[in-house]
Amino acid sequence: MAPGRLDSPTDHRLFAETEKPTVYLLDTLHPTAVAHAQSIFNAIVPGDKRHAQWRESAEYLVIRGSYLTADDIESCPTLKAIGKQGVGIDKIDAAACKKRGIVIKNTPGVNAQSVAETVLTLTMSTARQVGRIVSLQSSGQAVPKETCSGLIISNKTIGIVGMGNIGKKVARMFQAGLGTSIIAYDPLLPQDAWADIPHTRAATLEQLLESSDVVTLHIPLLPQTRGLISYPEFQLMKRNAIIINTARGGIINEEDLVKALNEGLIWGAGLDCHEQEPPTKERYGPLWDTGKVVSTPHIGAATSQTQMETAIAAIDGLAEHIKASQTKDS
Repeated sequence: MAPGRLDSPTDHRLFAETEKPTVYLLDTLHPTAVAHAQSIFNAIVPGDKRHAQWRESAEYLVIRGSYLTADDIESCPTLKAIGKQGVGIDKIDAAACKKRGIVIKNTPGVNAQSVAETVLTLTMSTARQVGRIVSLQSSGQAVPKETCSGLIISNKTIGIVGMGNIGKKVARMFQAGLGTSIIAYDPLLPQDAWADIPHTRAATLEQLLESSDVVTLHIPLLPQTRGLISYPEFQLMKRNAIIINTARGGIINEEDLVKALNEGLIWGAGLDCHEQEPPTKERYGPLWDTGKVVSTPHIGAATSQTQMETAIAAIDGLAEHIKASQTKDS
């Protein structure tokens, strides 16, 4: 399955009717994906009276947003594999799964187009102060156009932190649509990565921050990436720079972001990810009150098409793993 496009889902005849594996769908999935799961598996969905037995009975799970803690994993004595809709597995205790030999099949790349379009949306909205303008108008205040002054993104430099599937989509989109230059940083990929995309490979994060008009984050939240963008990093950035986060809350130090915006260290921020989700006025009032932030509640993959595609990809990945395991054991 190519990123962002549904090609041919796994054949429903992969398993004989009498040999269909039982799979528990812990979350409500797209209806088309549920039908697909039911064509391949003995799929037990939310609302089925058997669903409550997943801890003691499940060999296979498919999840979208549910948390699976170490205690959850421990309470599943027969669990063998998990299909995870989406690329992030931070809601699953991966260490507990590894200890038990439980396989996690996520769906990297399938939501790349949707998230890349969200990056573009947040970038343009932040550049033109759309959030502030809409907020003022919604409160009843007239906003004369003479009081508005935004930024042009065309032909600027886009800094991409993380050169995976989403980062690559972002690079192509901004280059093709806006004629931007690309500088990218990823210490884990070989130097010949993105050979088909004109770009500068930054040797350090600092080099990227100093050079970019827009910095967009596409990395997982790990101990070494928590607070990766903090006050010292904001000090390195251009005064008209924009920071975009569609990856995970916690990569940006949110208190330092408020300080940086209030001090005018950067132009603004577009955030689809926050440490608290969904974000609330109580927690994020000081950030939103700067008038320089566009916040959305982690909607990067929240399109019907993407939800269908990522759910089907998780189901297919799990089905292929089960079939391969059965073939190996036979």
